[in-house]
Amino acid sequence: MSKKLYVGNLSYSATDQSLADTFSECGSVQSAKVIMDRDSGRSKGFGFVEMSTDVEATNAISRFHGAQLDGRAMNVSEAKPQAPRDNNRGGGFGSRY
Repeated sequence: MSKKLYVGNLSYSATDQSLADTFSECGSVQSAKVIMDRDSGRSKGFGFVEMSTDVEATNAISRFHGAQLDGRAMNVSEAKPQAPRDNNRGGGFGSRY
């Protein structure tokens, strides 16, 4: 079973491929995604890596938490499930009264 990891404190030059290449040292990387800002197209400084097994994920956390990538010490931990979003933002047309 695969396990998703959160990777924080990434440099703004980090890419999906550089993240996958780095974490492949600990095993098979199922996916690697650097989260990009929608408006600027620049990295938000964090991403997610999905490792093939729990053992590989544990090894990656041990190996890379605090390790330098592009001059920045990465924060690596098990990803938490995404909280449900409230899609009812209001808005629309019409009067409030």
